[in-house]
Amino acid sequence: MAGSKVLDDAAIAAALAACPGWTLADDGALALKRRLPSAAAAVGFIAAVGALAEGQGHHPELRWVYREVSLRLVTHDAGDAVTERDVELMRAIAELP
Repeated sequence: MAGSKVLDDAAIAAALAACPGWTLADDGALALKRRLPSAAAAVGFIAAVGALAEGQGHHPELRWVYREVSLRLVTHDAGDAVTERDVELMRAIAELP
């Protein structure tokens, strides 16, 4: 699968450095926890993430509670590892307002 090359620790660290707010979770996933100004803003953010993900054919794990949205990115077909596809989606999400 194109873009599903598993990344090493250095590549992941470099990608995270370019995307403020994103971290590497204990289980190795790219993770974001974002608190929005309102529940409506959280829903709007989720919709925007969904559109990006759908466009890339790659979908995050998502958790939403009121104003807080948590995202996790791994490539399941690569053994739940971080791949180029995850970084591409992370970068696109990082550009959302």
